[in-house]
Amino acid sequence: MSPGNPLVSVIVTTRNSERTLDACLASIRSQLYRPIQLIVVDHESTDKTVQIAREYSQMVDSHGPERSAQRNRGAHLAHGDYLLFIDSDMKLSPGVVTECIAAISTNGAPAVVIPEISFGEGFLAKCRSLERSCYLGDDTIEGARFFTRNAFVMVGGFDETLTGPEDWDLSIRVAGSASLPRTTSQIWHDEGRIKVGAVMAKKRYYAASWASYVHKHPRRALGQANLIFRPAFRRHWRRLARHPILTLGFLSLKGIETVAAVWGVMGAQLASPHVARGSRS
Repeated sequence: MSPGNPLVSVIVTTRNSERTLDACLASIRSQLYRPIQLIVVDHESTDKTVQIAREYSQMVDSHGPERSAQRNRGAHLAHGDYLLFIDSDMKLSPGVVTECIAAISTNGAPAVVIPEISFGEGFLAKCRSLERSCYLGDDTIEGARFFTRNAFVMVGGFDETLTGPEDWDLSIRVAGSASLPRTTSQIWHDEGRIKVGAVMAKKRYYAASWASYVHKHPRRALGQANLIFRPAFRRHWRRLARHPILTLGFLSLKGIETVAAVWGVMGAQLASPHVARGSRS
């Protein structure tokens, strides 16, 4: 790609991300496409995250409290005609941005889905990797990460009241009824060493805004809420049958996530002003 190409702004959100951030930012700087603007938006990191970020980018900002707000802040600072949002535990294949630009140029689409491959350490990470492999090409699970600036601005960016399903929400609002194009290049998601307690805490926390998401997208949310009996697992039953131990492992993990999610939804409802007023009457 020549220097005359449109600018792409890549926005990375961080919070105590020193374990994975160097690999993440290096993968952005290694993109075949030029020019790229790299923006890191941190939220109160207490480790070496900001120091690492400044080794790769002159634009390191501080904003919060949640990922959606960080991403909107990054978009506000961005100068690019295109916006790519990734997390600090992700690495980009070298051709990701090039393929995203090509997909939009060919299809006139407002956004592009980049397939995500999970990896990590230990048995549970292998289980997660098998699970994620079933979602490739699934419009109900995969969401867009690459957007035209015009499309992003037109829908108002990320919904800052959502934490967890904000990727799905933005992708749905941008795509409308259309199916978004996909790249063949991938994002590699570093799960690290998965711990059950951390999984439960994360799922419970994310579930707190689930009711708001359901209100916005009731039909889509109904299918996504089924963590265990997803159509993707039925479609790929032969693959799962070849790995029965890993399949049992990730289904058990999905069961634990389901319990934590229900716990989070109930906790959010009990803490809401409406419920509180009712409990006093």
